[in-house]
Amino acid sequence: MGFFDNHGLSYRQKKALESERTTDLLGIEQAEKEAKIPEVENQKILRRSVEYGLEAAPSIGDRTISTFTREPRPAYAGIPTFLRSPFLEDVRRVGEYDVAFIGVPFDIGTTYRAGARFGPEAMRRISKLYTSYSYEKGVDLAESLNMCDVGDVFTIANIEKSFDQIYKAVSHVFAQGTLPVMLGGDHAIGYPCVRAIADVLGEKVGIIHMDRHLDLQETDMDERMHTTPWFHATNIPNAPPENLVQVGIGGWQVPRESVQNVRKLNTTAISIFDIERLGVEKVAEIALEKAWQGGAKAVYLSVDIDSFDAGFVPGTGWPEPGGFLPREGLKFLDLVAREGICGMELVEVSPPYDVSDQTALLGTRCIADVLASMVDAGKLGKKFT
Repeated sequence: MGFFDNHGLSYRQKKALESERTTDLLGIEQAEKEAKIPEVENQKILRRSVEYGLEAAPSIGDRTISTFTREPRPAYAGIPTFLRSPFLEDVRRVGEYDVAFIGVPFDIGTTYRAGARFGPEAMRRISKLYTSYSYEKGVDLAESLNMCDVGDVFTIANIEKSFDQIYKAVSHVFAQGTLPVMLGGDHAIGYPCVRAIADVLGEKVGIIHMDRHLDLQETDMDERMHTTPWFHATNIPNAPPENLVQVGIGGWQVPRESVQNVRKLNTTAISIFDIERLGVEKVAEIALEKAWQGGAKAVYLSVDIDSFDAGFVPGTGWPEPGGFLPREGLKFLDLVAREGICGMELVEVSPPYDVSDQTALLGTRCIADVLASMVDAGKLGKKFT
C-alpha cells in the first residue's frame, strides 16, 4: 500500500490504448530509422584511432579507446576541424569529397562590431560537441558523406584582394564537383562566393538569404562592405535579382537605400512578420518558388546568424531583436535544403561577443542540419532509410 495506489487509474485500468498512438510519434519513427543506418565508417574511425594513437593502458576496459585520441571522443579533446572531418592539406584532392568546409576569417567588411574573423575557429571548436548522428533527421553524416575541412582562405588586409582570394578558393572547390560550405566571416563574403559558383556553373543561380538586414546597398563607407553583397551578386548576369529571396527582414537596422533597391531591382523581401502571419512552411514554399523560377539550375544558401532573435545569438556584429526562433529557422532551413543547394555560407558569428559559445553552436547546428536534410531527401551522399 502507498499514497500512490490511486494514481493513474484512468490509464492503468485500460487493457489497451484506444488507438495505437505511438505510430503517430516522430520520436518512435526516428528511433526505427536509426536501425537502418550502418556503423561502418564510425568503426573505421575507432580502429584507426587505436592504430595511430596506440592501444590504451591495460587498465582501460573499453579497448576502442586509444592512448592518444584520434577520434571524436572525448568531446573536450582533439584538434578541432569542423564536425571532426579530416583536414585536407592537399586541396588539389578536394574532388574526392562530397563536402568541403572552408574557413573564411574575414571581417574588415563590418560596419559596427568586428570579430567575425574568429567565427571559423569558434564553429570548429564547438562542433566537437556534436556526434555525426542526428536523431531528428535519422542521418549519420559520417556514414552518408565524405567530408573534409580544407582550412582557411588566406584573406588579406584589403577587401577587394580578399574577395579575389575567396573567389579563387570557392571556384576551385566547386569546380571539382564538391559542395562548398563556407564558415564566415562577415557577410561581405557572399558576393565573391556567389560569383565563384555562378562563373563555374555558367547557368542561372538563385539565392536564398536568411537575415534581419537586406544587405542590398551599392556601397557603405565608400566600400563594398557586409551591407552590400547582394547588390553586387545580383549584377552577375546569371544570378539575377528576381531570383534573390531575402527572408526574416525587419527591425531598425535596414537602411532605406536597401529598401529602395528592393523596388528598383525587383527582388523578393520576406519580413519576419510574414513568417509569423503565413507560417514557416508557406514562406519556404514562396522562397523556393522565387529562387528556382525561370529555369534556375541551382540555388545558393546564405545564412546570417543574426537572422535569429538576438536573445539566442549575442555573438554577432549587428544583433536585432525579433528574428527567427531557433526551431523556426531550423525548420525553414530543412525545407530549403530538401530541394538541394549548390553552396552554403554561415556568416557573422563574432566570438568576442558570444556567451558560452551559443552563437557558434547555433551556426554549427544550421550547417549540420542542412547537410542532413539534403542526405535525407536524397540530394547528397548516401541515404540508408
